[in-house]
Amino acid sequence: MHRRDLLGALAAAPALSARPSHAQTERGTLRVAMTTGDIPLTTGQPSQGAEGNRFLGITLYDPLVAWELGSAEVPAQLKPGLAESWSVDPNDTRRWTFRLRPGVRFHDGSPFTAESVAWNLAKLLDREAPQFDRQQAAQGSLWIGTITRWSVRDPLTIEIETRMPDAILPFSLANVFFSSPVRWEEVGRNWERFAERPSGTGPYVAERFIPRQRLEAVRNPGYWDKARVPRHERLALLPMPDALTRTAALLSGQVDLIEAPPPDAAGRIRAAGGQVITNVYPHNWCYHLSFVEGSPFRDVRIRRAANLAVDRDGIVGLLNGMAAPAVGMVNPGHPWFGSPGFKIRHDPDQARRLLAEAGFGLRNPVRIKLIISPSGSGQMQPLPMNEAVQQDLRAVGIECEFEVMDWEALRARRRAGAEAPENRSCRGINNSWAFWDPDIGLIGPAQSTDRKPGGFNWGNYQDPEANALALKARATFDPEEQRQVLAALHTRIVDEAMWLWVVHDVNPRGLARRVKGFVQAQSWYQDLTPIQLEG
Repeated sequence: MHRRDLLGALAAAPALSARPSHAQTERGTLRVAMTTGDIPLTTGQPSQGAEGNRFLGITLYDPLVAWELGSAEVPAQLKPGLAESWSVDPNDTRRWTFRLRPGVRFHDGSPFTAESVAWNLAKLLDREAPQFDRQQAAQGSLWIGTITRWSVRDPLTIEIETRMPDAILPFSLANVFFSSPVRWEEVGRNWERFAERPSGTGPYVAERFIPRQRLEAVRNPGYWDKARVPRHERLALLPMPDALTRTAALLSGQVDLIEAPPPDAAGRIRAAGGQVITNVYPHNWCYHLSFVEGSPFRDVRIRRAANLAVDRDGIVGLLNGMAAPAVGMVNPGHPWFGSPGFKIRHDPDQARRLLAEAGFGLRNPVRIKLIISPSGSGQMQPLPMNEAVQQDLRAVGIECEFEVMDWEALRARRRAGAEAPENRSCRGINNSWAFWDPDIGLIGPAQSTDRKPGGFNWGNYQDPEANALALKARATFDPEEQRQVLAALHTRIVDEAMWLWVVHDVNPRGLARRVKGFVQAQSWYQDLTPIQLEG
């Protein structure tokens, strides 16, 4: 995307205050343009990555353990959701007890109970259960890999057992959502029909669903959390993967909130009376590297050279300042940062020396193929960013070609793992990453033993020291002790240049003039319910 093309497109769009006539009929509707190419899966466990969880998981549905999203000043923390409390058995730390919130009902009026939780876990984990759904199981596999069994103790108490001590289970369960068993029976035990009439416990009730076009929902006045009853009447979710299209839709008054506006659009949005909001964000735009036989990234010198080749300040400039250079998975100052000895920076001369030691150079370059997508959840502005990285790598002796595909197709390739036949020739995948919890941020990517199918270690990274620290962190239940272990783990994976880290996002969003009350949390999740619409 070139600056002149973007500015030309935006100049042709009317100002935010120039409302088209159809907008008057949607005065009470919050219209959101997502970066996805389709509506996320509506059956309970959303597709489309964390953006799907943000717009379908915590709108139509709820998790047992939720995120506190009411502050822009501090990182989001866990809080009770459908579970009022949870505890681990001190005599057997594989066993957890969750006590559920009384009085919660699904949108169809049926009660939410421990049996509902058991039914939904079977939906994701028990292939013999009639409600087992392969689509939802694939999406939920990232979060439920350690769960082995569960049992209902009473109507409001359920026990969950993991195959190993798993101190981060509450974090994982913040990404697992609960569908109505009664609605599934009503629609003939058919998940495709359920998708058209979804029923969860969330603050919005689905009303109309048009695949690839629009999902409309209405406020749930009987929602159990009175503080999160939406302050607008309706919600409309629209997939718009193209950044220019999203921006033009905001400027013309067709939508009220857009994800990831192009950096060059910020001034135009503000000049038209809108808002561009950013905040600290637990996010890293990066490349997962392959460690399968034949991959040049098995050599730490090549991994370090790739990290030293990238001009991160240049990419921040490309993004108009809407990013921060990455010097590891987490940002400096984070409790997990530690003290890496390898300093990630732009040092092309040192990159060339390392490549020369490994037998490569400008005349004999390392040749790699990387999987990328043109848009998607958290991918920022991936095409110009990838082109910039490609040029930086070429300048030191690494030639890369891109295999470009839709975001959801890329996610399927990531779940398949680097050893899958379709991935064997690929040496990396550009899947931006989060570090909102210890598992997705550090433990899952570094852990090699008991590696989860479809989990976070795409490239089959194997390092005995990192693996031991990952296992120790998972089994450490004291928060301060766990933080120390995680800092040691981050130090190790940076020193080993496990991935190629580029920049941290600052999570820009464009808001129309009439949008009031939105609080941008320091989280990948965001709460839409406080938004009020004026005019």
